[in-house]
Amino acid sequence: MLATLDGVRAGGFEPVVLGPPEGPLAEAVARRGIELVGFECRRTDGERPSQGWLRERLAERLGRRQPALLHANSLAMGRLSGPVASELGLRSLSHLRDIVRLSARAVADLNCHTRLLAVSEATRAFHVAAGLSAERTYTLYNGVDLDEFRPRPPTGWLHRQLGLPPDARLIGAIGQIGLRKGQDLLVQAASRLADPWPNVHWLVVGRRCSDKEESLRFERRLHELPKPLADRMHFLGVCNEVARLLPEWTLLVHPARQEPLGRVLLEAAAAGLAIVAARVGGTSEIFPDDQPSALLTPPNDAAALAAAVSTLLADADRRTALGRAARRRIQSQFGILTAVAGLLRHYREVTLEG
Repeated sequence: MLATLDGVRAGGFEPVVLGPPEGPLAEAVARRGIELVGFECRRTDGERPSQGWLRERLAERLGRRQPALLHANSLAMGRLSGPVASELGLRSLSHLRDIVRLSARAVADLNCHTRLLAVSEATRAFHVAAGLSAERTYTLYNGVDLDEFRPRPPTGWLHRQLGLPPDARLIGAIGQIGLRKGQDLLVQAASRLADPWPNVHWLVVGRRCSDKEESLRFERRLHELPKPLADRMHFLGVCNEVARLLPEWTLLVHPARQEPLGRVLLEAAAAGLAIVAARVGGTSEIFPDDQPSALLTPPNDAAALAAAVSTLLADADRRTALGRAARRRIQSQFGILTAVAGLLRHYREVTLEG
């Protein structure tokens, strides 16, 4: 969303962001000189208020501003705002950035919007099958900044920061720590490769966002490493310099069990990095079979993941070819300018409807 704001403004719309008045989002919005209207989904005591309470406050803010268009940037906000926009007579659209099962009530709330935008055909098909309006639901791919994420030669800074020898191979995964992103499969694949590839170090970038016991247990198990990996698996936490990080890696591995359209896949491909990824959700739309630009493996299959990684570790020419093909693929369909143009088209069509 942040990456599109400048283009949206240049296209003739004046964005106003509703969101938390403090924090990283507020700071990023302020840097762009865009107005932020405070809207919190949690009370000051940390508790989440009722949906009805939130809708009343959202209606009050929207009623005062009377925007030409309301854009809900996530499925959760789309569900919250759909009935509000409908009652106020506002034209609205909501992004669908997740593949999750929805209740009949949630589907009805989302169907209140004028239009729905899914980030991949896989995401659209999943939600339409669950009851979302096929006529109102469109696919609009996310985009990536092709200047920020571009091929660069490695500098060795990450090796130095981690205290690793210059010849160590770095293989990384990026994503929220949790079952859906499949970091446990990465650990299993790394265990299979520990002996044949002793100079490979594995990097896990991301943090756990859920406080559910199952999520806590998942994270604890990730750190229960077999001895060969104990000194070669590095948990780096949150990284705000992904564009700087990627050129230092030999490979990106994305073992997700579910993936609407992985942003990190777009970024790594734009950076010209060789990629091994599970064939789930929208991943095969980024890397279609008729345009080989990554190695895709069956989902939930650590053995296949390990085999694909080993194949690329042994073949530098193939890594280079895949990285170049991945960059071309992103340039052809997933650049941020393409995404902004598509978003502006939907904005204009929605504001002209009715």
